Amino acid sequence: MLRRLFERVADAVGQPGDDKSRQARRDEAVRLATAVLMVEVARADNRFSDVEAQHIESLVRARFGLSADDAAALTARADATADDLVSLHEFTHLLHESLGDSEKAEIVASLWRVAYADGELDKFEDALVLRISDLLYVSRGLVMRLKHDAALASGAA
Repeated sequence: MLRRLFERVADAVGQPGDDKSRQARRDEAVRLATAVLMVEVARADNRFSDVEAQHIESLVRARFGLSADDAAALTARADATADDLVSLHEFTHLLHESLGDSEKAEIVASLWRVAYADGELDKFEDALVLRISDLLYVSRGLVMRLKHDAALASGAA
């Protein structure tokens, strides 16, 4: 599963073809990588609740302009991909190379929202979001501000 994703990403970047099809493949890979990271954060406390899954669906729907069915399908695909996950590197590397600073910050903000979706921040969720933000090269000051904002929004602060 991961090998296929990595091959699709490599294809999107390296294959000849029209710009629209390459961009579509890249966008698909970015959507999946983002959703996989969200699922991993939700699973970090060893509890992946329906509330967290619905929250992820809502976030990917808003972030990527997806229909409810497409957001549910992406979340299910991300969940299945996360089952085989060995390393976050392929996903964070893809996002780091493909996105600008503000887009990476938006992803980190979404990860914090997922971490707080159940009303509490587990230490493993906290550590994972911090690790992902480091791999995305988002400044620690901004990461802490985004964490604070997510805590306020969830009512946990």
